[in-house]
Amino acid sequence: MSKLHVTILKRLGWALVVLFGLSVIIFSLMRIIPGDPARLALGPTVPEEIVEQYRERMHYNDPLPMQYYYWISGVVKGDLGASTVTHRSVTRDFAEFLPATLELVIWAGIPPIFFALLLGVLGAMYNNRWPDYIIRFSSYIIIATPAFVWAVLFLLIFGYWFPILPSIGGRISMGYSVPPVTGLMVLDALIDGQPAAAWDAFLHLLLPSLALALGHTMQEARLTRSYMLENAGKDYITMITSQGVPREVINRQFLLKPSVIPTVSIMGLDIAAIFGNAFLVETIFNWPGISRYAMNAILGKDINAVCGVVLLLGVIFILTNLLVDIVVIMLDPRMRQSRSK
Repeated sequence: MSKLHVTILKRLGWALVVLFGLSVIIFSLMRIIPGDPARLALGPTVPEEIVEQYRERMHYNDPLPMQYYYWISGVVKGDLGASTVTHRSVTRDFAEFLPATLELVIWAGIPPIFFALLLGVLGAMYNNRWPDYIIRFSSYIIIATPAFVWAVLFLLIFGYWFPILPSIGGRISMGYSVPPVTGLMVLDALIDGQPAAAWDAFLHLLLPSLALALGHTMQEARLTRSYMLENAGKDYITMITSQGVPREVINRQFLLKPSVIPTVSIMGLDIAAIFGNAFLVETIFNWPGISRYAMNAILGKDINAVCGVVLLLGVIFILTNLLVDIVVIMLDPRMRQSRSK
């Protein structure tokens, strides 16, 4: 077994410890928050006898450690419990709402990576000239503005003042019917041979994904620019430049790769963080995703749903960090050598 495999196994072991601690914290917090989850689930008009029967069935009257034991035993078996808001299995709710958020995160996280690298390289190539000034000034404004503010602005501009893009109304227009295959609407429409439906689904994705992508795209562009300028002053770049190698070749073959390694780490965290930023953005655009589902669960004190969503986000962060570590090791030969020793 190679050192890389050992490292991955160690990370997975620590991931289980982190998930266990996360489950204990979020479960305890949801039980401590004031409010009767049984009464919230059944409503104010239900007789107290029925509410008490519901408490017994959901183990709400048991001590907190026993409640956690019943819940975590079901989680290990793949049963996240029943939602008190939707009155369905939380696992079934995840299967319905998670694909919409995954599609939103994919479009908000992966394509902007190329724009971030492009802007970072342009800023470094034209350092202290007008393209660099424009990129730096715009990045200050965009990074300082939260994603939900961009969502509201896009909704006002393109949904009401100049209604040229779909803003509120789900993932696709009413006139299209796309059979679910992967859960990703654009891909499912292409698989079903409906390019018009795929384009319509993409237009529905455009505004919310752009609102989520702007901040981390400009942050990654600033990091790429900074590391390229830092590496440009190192001795090996000076030696290559003295040999008459064109600047474009230096930037592409010798400067970009070591400069994007720190940025890749931030990119992975940004993609995972989009799930958290999507809470308000999905609510603003009425996007039927897992983040809006979580907002409704929090407002309704849906203990099983909230705990399930938090665990899901924890798994996403852990897997993303693990993937980023593997990519960084592949990009950086120094880390491969240190792992092989």
